[in-house]
Amino acid sequence: METQEEVLVYSRPESLTTTNTHYCPGCTHGVTHHLIAEVLDEMGLREKTIGVASVGCSVFAYNYFNFDFVQAPHGRAPAMATGIKRVFPERIVMTYQGDGDLASIGMAEIVHAAARGENISVFFLNNANYGMTGGQMAPTTLPGMKTTSSPSGRDVETQGYPIRASELLATLDGASYVVRRSLHDPKNIRLAKKAIRTAFEVQLRGLGFSMVELLSTCPTNWEMTPQNSLKWLEEHMIPYYPLGDYKVNPAVAEMKV
Repeated sequence: METQEEVLVYSRPESLTTTNTHYCPGCTHGVTHHLIAEVLDEMGLREKTIGVASVGCSVFAYNYFNFDFVQAPHGRAPAMATGIKRVFPERIVMTYQGDGDLASIGMAEIVHAAARGENISVFFLNNANYGMTGGQMAPTTLPGMKTTSSPSGRDVETQGYPIRASELLATLDGASYVVRRSLHDPKNIRLAKKAIRTAFEVQLRGLGFSMVELLSTCPTNWEMTPQNSLKWLEEHMIPYYPLGDYKVNPAVAEMKV
């Protein structure tokens, strides 16, 4: 009688710790953590990577990643990453930031880091609200979207329009690789992983600033089930934040990742 050979199809990446998650059920921060960890393991970069955690739902990222991590003040992750990379140019330096952190209090830091062409990799999760502090309106909150600080829906006449960070940073000469992906289904999760790998490869080759924006869900503050939040992201967020490549340096385009 033939016996089937056992094949390992899933394991915890070495770049992740065994810490239990604090994220809400259905939150795609955990998916992103896993993708980054997988890529670092596959590229053999864990031992030389330094992460910079932002303030927000991702504030405890350093508990989950099994490599060197530091905590930045609110919005200042790109500035701290700049200092680390300049002192340790041989290390891989990444920031992990939410939309409130990056596109509000940290807008100056991210814009100038990109304008300078700092050789860092930024991973930006956009879930259209301030997740950690109760679901208030963020710079990325959609027009008409209800939050705890815009209970009647975002009024663009008085509160302005959402900021499209990828399109904004793509206009800067120092930016080398700026793309937007989504985490709402397996196909797009695979594309997100490829973009994360490309961002690290851009840094390895010294090609400058890279950012991967990831459209993410927030079922708790959106007051939806995890399944419905994925559908809402696809139907409402992607039309306003189209997926795609917004800035790809010719040298990046020639890479085979």
